[in-house]
Amino acid sequence: MTLLDITLTLPLENPVLKFLLILIIILAAPILLNKIRIPHLLGLIIAGAVIGPHGFNLMERDSSIIMSGTVGLLYIMFLAGLEIDIADFKKNSWRSLIFGLYTFCVPMAIGIAAGLYLLDFNLMTSILLASMFASHTLITYPIISKLGVQKNPAVTITVGGTMITDTLALLVLTIIVRLSNGAVDNSFWIRLGVSMVLFSSIILILFPLLGRWFFKRFHDNISQYIFVLAIVFLGAILAEAAGIESIIGAFLAGLAMNRLIPRTSPLMNRIEFVGNAIFIPFFLIGVGMLIDYRAFFKDFETIKVAAVMTVVAIVAKYVAAYATQKSFHYSVDQRRLIFGLSNSQAAATLAAVMVGYSIITGHTADGEPIRLLNESVLNGTILMILITCTVSSFVTQRGARNIALEEASRSTDEHERNRENQERILIPVSHPETAEELVHLSVTLKSKGNRTGLYALHVVANEQAASGADRQGRRLLEKAVVTASATDNTMQELLRYDSDVANAIVSTIHEQKITDLILGLRPAITADERMLFPTATTENILSQNNITTLVYKPSQPLSTVSRILVFVPERAENELGFALWMMKVWNMGRNTNTKVVFYAPAHTLSRIQAIHAEQPIEAEFHEFDNWDDFLILFREVRANDLLLAVLSRRGGASYHKNMNQVAEYLNKYAHTNSFILIYPAQQNAPQNGDLNNPSLLLG
Repeated sequence: MTLLDITLTLPLENPVLKFLLILIIILAAPILLNKIRIPHLLGLIIAGAVIGPHGFNLMERDSSIIMSGTVGLLYIMFLAGLEIDIADFKKNSWRSLIFGLYTFCVPMAIGIAAGLYLLDFNLMTSILLASMFASHTLITYPIISKLGVQKNPAVTITVGGTMITDTLALLVLTIIVRLSNGAVDNSFWIRLGVSMVLFSSIILILFPLLGRWFFKRFHDNISQYIFVLAIVFLGAILAEAAGIESIIGAFLAGLAMNRLIPRTSPLMNRIEFVGNAIFIPFFLIGVGMLIDYRAFFKDFETIKVAAVMTVVAIVAKYVAAYATQKSFHYSVDQRRLIFGLSNSQAAATLAAVMVGYSIITGHTADGEPIRLLNESVLNGTILMILITCTVSSFVTQRGARNIALEEASRSTDEHERNRENQERILIPVSHPETAEELVHLSVTLKSKGNRTGLYALHVVANEQAASGADRQGRRLLEKAVVTASATDNTMQELLRYDSDVANAIVSTIHEQKITDLILGLRPAITADERMLFPTATTENILSQNNITTLVYKPSQPLSTVSRILVFVPERAENELGFALWMMKVWNMGRNTNTKVVFYAPAHTLSRIQAIHAEQPIEAEFHEFDNWDDFLILFREVRANDLLLAVLSRRGGASYHKNMNQVAEYLNKYAHTNSFILIYPAQQNAPQNGDLNNPSLLLG
């Protein structure tokens, strides 16, 4: 094909030109609109209106746009479930329920009244119209995610409330459709209830089991991503089979996969990247293509209906957000987040209006069909979508930016206080089979603001330098760097030549001012190999450094761990490095959304619980103080548990003579589990911050 063969008839038919046009819009929208402070999400909707069939007719809203847009919508809901903090979600579940009822009941009440008394609709039409106001779509969630405030409690309860109000609104739609067909009886309610329970159980119980099985056996990046996409659509189709909207299935699929896709993992980075770069923009452009500005000038009735619908939708959602703010004593910016996220209308609203428009309740004397929702409501819905999305974009961006700036200010103050004592994590890599998991662990343990304090070290024996061992070492280091970069982190490569591995590691610790050391153990193949730890090299490293040291034996991917069991000795809180290793455990629990189960003596446990009260994560606490009978703890170990034993160097405040056997016990009685041995920092170790400051756990 030559340039002369490419016809430029409108709308465009050449798939290459169509895709190029959309890519130019996706690329240009953020660049151009940021200069005039317009949210780029709104720009994509406007661009869709301009190029769509009701604008310059450059493109039709054909099946390819609809399919890509559907993926984008499901992606938004899936990300909302995937990025939610499970601990906060459980803690605030009753708040999500209250907000969900606020944001459903208030629009329903105002909407029914507006339909009956302002628009002169009948009761059934008014109820269906009100359900359109009650539902909302998290169109502005990408703004929240981009600014990094998705863990804010206001966002958590709004996302949870969205599932509640959308489910209720779509149930109203289902019931209205059945009533209009005269198909509501006792069997209908039974079928609906059973199908919803069955659908929810399959997603929330079977999906995590399927995901853990897959991730433990298949480590290919592409296969994992395609598997996640399949899970999203499987959840969506199961929701439709249960008689509810597919977006609910996508959200529940995100909740089901939440623990299996840590927020610091390369897979999470790929999911967010592809969604924000391709699928979500396609959805927003597709929404814009629905807008027909000419419909608003056809007659006064259309303008009246559109104005009433838009005002009611905005006022009702604002009242719900205001009531939520006052009920839970949130700030003004948090109210903006709640209102901005819950005000935008799109997916469920479109579904309701299209269904209502398709239902014919009778015919006029001229034979014209009488629809449950007439053409004025259909056109008014499009205007309502445009205006609510516009308002939501501005309000969400303002609230999210203010909260992000406030959090950044606190982080900057902390950074300034600790600028001389930055967190620096060193991982010596020597085995290809453990290098990737060591990087995953270091990224999971590190503090949030630490983007450059990761170091990978490979030691080449002097006598092996001429045999090409250094080339193999460089390949290992490159693998570590690539793995870290996939999570948007920078890892520095260090290659050393030394006849003594322990000496090389200790020298690097001093030269680079390392604060945390992660040593990896290659998974043992035979029972004899399992008895080889601790090795002489490991003991030399431990005896020659005083920093926080973790010894990690990965038996399964970190993302597939179901619980983290932490065994803490008596007087562990008296160790100098207590707060530092606690910070690492806290980061691991938060970044993987995995439950942390502590076993410790009563006094130590109370100290940990005090920290938990200030910085909550999903955790359990069990009293245990008999390290002479340490083996009894293995009764609590399950197949996918990560075991974390806090030990101490000889002479430390919490040292116990039986600590020498802990590694042997782990290798012998839990050799199929991953485990980590933590040796807390001792006197004269480089410290990253105030050891007695619980705010360290904010990392």
